[in-house]
Amino acid sequence: MVTGANSGIGLATALRLAADGYEVFAGARRAEGLDAIAAAAADAGATTVHPITIDVSDDDSVQAAFAQVLADG
Repeated sequence: MVTGANSGIGLATALRLAADGYEVFAGARRAEGLDAIAAAAADAGATTVHPITIDVSDDDSVQAAFAQVLADG
C-alpha cells in the first residue's frame, strides 16, 4: 500500500515497487488521482499497480481501503 500515489514520490514509489515485482495498491483521495495512477502505470507497463481510494485522515476510508486490499490481495 502506497498512499499519495497519484503524483510525486508516492507515484514514483508505487511504480518502482511494481517494477521490482511487487503487487502494489496505490492510493489517492479522489477519482482524478486514481486516473493519474492508472495512466502512469499503463505508460510504465506496470500491471501490478492497483489504484485504490484512501484518505488517511478518515478512519472509515482507511478501514474500507484495507478491507478492499484484503479482499483483492
